[in-house]
Amino acid sequence: MTSPGERGVTVPVWICATCGNHYPEAATAPAVCVICADERQWVPPSGQRWTTFEELSAGGHRSDIREVEPNLTGIGVDPPVGIGQRALLIRTPQGNLLWDPPGFLDEQALAQVRDMGGLRAVSASHPHFYGAITQWSQAFAAEILLPEADAAWLTRPDPAVRTWSGSLRVLPGVTLVQCGGHFPGSAVVHWADGAGGCGALLSGDTIFVTPGEDRVTFVWSAPNRLPLSERSVRGVVDAVRPYRFDRIYGGWWEPVLRQDAQRIVTSSAQRYSQFLRGEAAME
Repeated sequence: MTSPGERGVTVPVWICATCGNHYPEAATAPAVCVICADERQWVPPSGQRWTTFEELSAGGHRSDIREVEPNLTGIGVDPPVGIGQRALLIRTPQGNLLWDPPGFLDEQALAQVRDMGGLRAVSASHPHFYGAITQWSQAFAAEILLPEADAAWLTRPDPAVRTWSGSLRVLPGVTLVQCGGHFPGSAVVHWADGAGGCGALLSGDTIFVTPGEDRVTFVWSAPNRLPLSERSVRGVVDAVRPYRFDRIYGGWWEPVLRQDAQRIVTSSAQRYSQFLRGEAAME
């Protein structure tokens, strides 16, 4: 079986059907997805299930590519795979960064990115969203940028991995920022030119945009409804405080915190902490 971006592969890349993370080519699938066995994710009651590029393509999955704003392109999957995140491609004259890749890609997505100048690097907000990160890297000889604290979670290792901690300037105006919280290495991208030059964060679920698009929240586990500690929330807010941003793109097409994001992150964190302390007024 040949997967997108590679030739001559005779055994499949195994893809966890629940989270979309990839495992190395092998004749048989692993016994369990270590990502889903962790308490921040989940294994279906029916048990671990695996899929492949071939099976997903035969089932009608296709890349869904949309312009999000100038120089920012979304690359999702229709119908969604795993957790359902869509990637974001930041385009700059010095190269491109792909962020939070989903677990499926096809020749259409590869061709579109090739037409937009390829990839300098690929990265992700946290291990749940590593998805097809190795596949993208191999297709474009791009670096895989992972926080040192979380690099061991990469389930399809590759020599292209470069670890970092704290912050990393990837391209002019494009900086990876380690926030911690959901995972020790949970991160965001600060894109200085985003939101019409007012600055944007690409946050995955490191900072979780809520459905009303008027606030954010913070989680240890979204599917298992486990909150983040107050100390961890303070760490997230402190990590992004030095950066100017007016907009936040989470891990999915919607919701988006479209304006006044810097103030809203601070006020939402304060409100979150009030609830943790039992100080929030209940009406």
